[in-house]
Parts: sequence; C-alpha cells; structure tokens
Amino acid sequence: MKLLVKLGGTLLDDPQSRQGLATQLAALHQTNPITAVVHGGGKQMTRFLEERGVPSNFVDGLRVSSPEVIDAVLKVFAGTVNHELVASLVAAGLDAVGLTGIDCALTECELVNPALGQVGHPVKANTRILDTLCGNNFVPVIACVGGDRSGKVYNVNADQMATSLAAAWRVDRLLFLTDVEGVRGADGQRIPVLRPADAQNLIDTGVAHSGMLAKLRAAQFALENGVGEVRIVHGATPDVLARVQSGEALGTAFLL
Repeated sequence: MKLLVKLGGTLLDDPQSRQGLATQLAALHQTNPITAVVHGGGKQMTRFLEERGVPSNFVDGLRVSSPEVIDAVLKVFAGTVNHELVASLVAAGLDAVGLTGIDCALTECELVNPALGQVGHPVKANTRILDTLCGNNFVPVIACVGGDRSGKVYNVNADQMATSLAAAWRVDRLLFLTDVEGVRGADGQRIPVLRPADAQNLIDTGVAHSGMLAKLRAAQFALENGVGEVRIVHGATPDVLARVQSGEALGTAFLL
C-alpha cells in the first residue's frame, strides 16, 4: 500500500508523543515500506513568533506570512520541527530523510493572495524523489514549506500540501493524524464513513468549520484526484497506525 501520513503539529510538540508516533511508524514500515510523512507545526510557529514579539494574524485559517514570518517558517517547520521528528524516527530505527516542498520542486506553489504575504497554494508536485527514497527503503519526512521556479519560498497549509502530494503520488490511503477523533455531525456524534455529498452538506450547513472545514475540502480534492481513501483519526489513540492498517474503523473514512 502506498501511504501518506500527515502529522499535526500538536502531536509533535510533546517529546513523548513524537517518539511514540516514531515507534509506530517504524513498526508500520516493516510491513508497509512505501510510506511518506508530511507534518505541520502551527503551534510551535505561534510560540516562536510570540517569543520574538511578532503577532500571528490569520485570514480564513491561513497565517499572514511577511518576510519575517517566512524566515520563521524555515527555522521552525523546516528546521526544528522537521529535524526533531527525523531524529525520533532515526532513534526508532528508520532511515528518515528530512525534506521540504522546495527540495527537487516537490511542491510548486503560486501566491494565494498578496494580502496574505508569501502564502502558497500547491499547484504542481514532482514526486520522483519520493519514489527514489521509498524505493531504497528511506522514509521521506516533509515540512509544509513550498517554492516556485523563480526561487520564492511559501508558507503552505499542511493539509493542502499533504493532499496535493497524495494526489500526485496516487496514494492508496491519506491518513490525517490529528487532535480530534474524526468528523462529527450536527448531533455531535462521530461519523464513521463520509461520502463527498455528505461532506459537502456538512460544509454547506456550517457544521464543519475552521480546521475541520479545511480537512473536508482537502479530502474531497484528494478523492476527486485519485486517492483511494482519506481518513481522519485521533493521533493519540493507542497503536493507531497498526489499528487503521488492520482495518479497524477508527476516525472518519472518506470514500467515493
């Protein structure tokens, strides 16, 4: 199975949580070596900026990215968060390789809106580096930073980046490990399986909003572009990776 795992930054902020996920990924790799990881780090970014007196401003869930913020994006996403995760994976026995979307033009972006600064929307992916690494038993670990052919650097929403790469790489399953148990309906109950029309209804009625709204849109895009399944699962669930891969109905599965 070709698998892409997107890890939320909250799960990576705590060393124990990060190492636990690394141990799970190492166990998974024994049976599913074609696995890549995309990660965020918004919580760490906000803290880094606050410590330097830089406010975090958001528009429609996207962080306004001035040159000062882009410098922090490289230091935090591509630097600390990425390398701490790679170090944890290496400690767990994996040959992990840290990347960003800039490397090998893995994720090419265009500007979302000049008012947002250097916030990029993925428009093209070059996944040959993922084939090369996975084909040689390496695990790509990708920070949510993108670029373009003119050399610009972009802050990229991690969900959008994971979805773009999953579609281009034609993965069988895109797994979002988050800090929620899945998608909830208007009654507050977890929805085990969502079809595109159901997801659109949650969006249209306002039941899905902010972060979950972004994930629903990302899931719809992924399914429409060849991804076999998208699943949102609580990343702190014990043995979450093995249980999902064994077929247990955790979280919410998006299927056509």
